[in-house]
Amino acid sequence: MHRRVRSSESTKTLRARLAALDVGGRHRRVRRGGKRRAPSEALATLRARDFRRYLIGQLVSNTGTWMQRAAQDLLVLHLTGNSGSAVGVLTALQFLPQTLFGLSGGVFADRFTKRRLLIVTQSAMGVQSLVLGVLTVTGAVSLWAVYVLAFLLGTATALDNPARNAFVSELVGSQRLANAVSLNSAQFNVARAIGPAAAGLAVAAADTGPVFLINAASYLAVLYGLIVIREDELHAPKEKNRGNIRLSDAFRVIRGTPELLLPITVIAFVGTFGFNFQVTISLIAITVFNSGSAAYGYLSAAYAVGSLIGALRGAGRRRPPTARRLVTATVVFGTLEALAGLMPGYGTFLLILLPTGLASVTVMTTANAMTQLNADPSMRGRILSVYLLVLLGGTPVGAPLVGLVSDSLGARFSLILGGAISAVAAVGLSAVITTRSRTTQESTPLTAVASPPPIGIDGRFHPESAAQCVASRTRRSA
Repeated sequence: MHRRVRSSESTKTLRARLAALDVGGRHRRVRRGGKRRAPSEALATLRARDFRRYLIGQLVSNTGTWMQRAAQDLLVLHLTGNSGSAVGVLTALQFLPQTLFGLSGGVFADRFTKRRLLIVTQSAMGVQSLVLGVLTVTGAVSLWAVYVLAFLLGTATALDNPARNAFVSELVGSQRLANAVSLNSAQFNVARAIGPAAAGLAVAAADTGPVFLINAASYLAVLYGLIVIREDELHAPKEKNRGNIRLSDAFRVIRGTPELLLPITVIAFVGTFGFNFQVTISLIAITVFNSGSAAYGYLSAAYAVGSLIGALRGAGRRRPPTARRLVTATVVFGTLEALAGLMPGYGTFLLILLPTGLASVTVMTTANAMTQLNADPSMRGRILSVYLLVLLGGTPVGAPLVGLVSDSLGARFSLILGGAISAVAAVGLSAVITTRSRTTQESTPLTAVASPPPIGIDGRFHPESAAQCVASRTRRSA
């Protein structure tokens, strides 16, 4: 008897369809050619073992960091008798190193192996939390000690930020980079939502000292994730020119690359004038709606939930980020921020914070992914340090301006003005950079490429061979 023999392609398709059956007997969608469609881009990115471990470690560590920030403010208030200016000094000392040493962190990220640099910086931050926890638990803590440790923590963070952001591309490669950036943003927003609430419960139960010790222990999770990573599986640049690392090269490349100049300049305006919701939400809650701390907490939670939804939505995208998406997201964010300033009541203001948070994270993740994808791997750390400087460095400038506008024209107008500046800046910068790029391309003359000189089999130049080449070209042209 003869058996019917299936073709190899039909066999593969049949096996793929059989494998697509789940326990309940439902079929998953199968592409042509027998390949199953991935459940989502986010889950496909999480399948990378090293990135998954790194992401979990970052979630644990960031939750501990947000716990320490809340407990640190409470400790300073306790030491100074509820002095708001002392808390302001503490915040300034912790973020000042980003302005002073952030660009140097980008140089270090390109000069040294990012994984090893992160082990050093994360260990330094863990030691800082441990020292602060021991001083607090033993009762030896003082205000100046908190200030010094906050400055040291900010210094380690400034050196850590460029390497940590650039390291994501080495974990997943350029194909999954946009999804990985969104997932990283999602874990940050989850930690931001959980950390302060957990800190409040922990301080109420055991005071501030144990919170610092918990944060110190949380760094073990991210250190474990870094240590177990296999260096041969990283998507690191193969050619490593560590000798001549100059920061000026990064500014030159950014200035001459529209795909880098647009996201960095847009995020500079939005970071300075638009991303000041820590100030504006509190001003609106207190001065406009005359509400208390609980109502302010609900507003902050609504903005955080919207941010988390935006991060998860970005993690599921299949297409890489584009300039059009960045400009569109920025215009939408600016419009929503301006509309938030026009909301008549507390309920409508709370509801509009959900899509506003979603749009704000879309702007940040798109700009971050565009910067990383268009940066040369050997220069990614320095370029990201410039990006982080304009993103975080604009807050010390924008926050006082928001307060000044609020005192002069009202808290609502600070939101309207910030949103309008963000939207107009995105459209204007896009038009200017696009026009400049086209003008440069049109004005650049085409340069004739000279043919290489005739070389013999002995590796030397032969004039007679050159004459023969010229004669043959003349005959062809005739």
